[in-house]
Amino acid sequence: MAIAQFVYRGLMVLVVALVPATVLAQMDHGQHEMAAPAQPTQMDHSQHEMAAPGQPAQMDHGQHGDGEHKDHGMILDREGMVMNHNPDRLPGGCGEVSEDVSLDVRVGTKYARTGLTFGYSQHEWRVKPCSRVTVTFINEDQVRHQWMVHGLPKYLYPQGMFHLEVNGGFQKTAAFIVPSDDETLLVHCDISHHMEQGLKGQVVVGGGGPDMPGIPGLYAPRFPDSYD
Repeated sequence: MAIAQFVYRGLMVLVVALVPATVLAQMDHGQHEMAAPAQPTQMDHSQHEMAAPGQPAQMDHGQHGDGEHKDHGMILDREGMVMNHNPDRLPGGCGEVSEDVSLDVRVGTKYARTGLTFGYSQHEWRVKPCSRVTVTFINEDQVRHQWMVHGLPKYLYPQGMFHLEVNGGFQKTAAFIVPSDDETLLVHCDISHHMEQGLKGQVVVGGGGPDMPGIPGLYAPRFPDSYD
């Protein structure tokens, strides 16, 4: 009887020893997984985070079938961009539009003055206070250029800016209404080094304010280069 029990226990030990350890591990893990409560996946959390308020792109809401995007005063398409187009909202102190002014502004290397790379066809524009200025910006180069006005009332123009940006070979038209006060407004191209290479001007409203330094053909730079 004792011999039989010994043989039986020996066979059991032998069987256990022959079972692969991986099988035993899987059996143990399977038991734990069956007993564990269901856990939410990380993917669900990431999806909720992506849908959080403020995350959806503004571009989706302003997209039009023709590829043009309009949002927050911006008009964007393959030809360029307009920001803060304003043909009708009057600045403080303006009872009405005093006059309508149309400007054709061309830009390109052909208008560059000696020693510069680029130029506008004109670098100074004079208008009456409260004028509505409609600008057609024509890019004769094959690189992107801008015609930006700074110093406008911020309650009408975010960051006090009116902005035309045109890709090479295209043109854009938009309007803005100047203030009721005598002021001189900076015009320039904000693309890197384009202002330093000639794309700078000014809009003089009424009697104007201090002239902008460094306007090609009009005023010397504040800190001229020295070649001595």
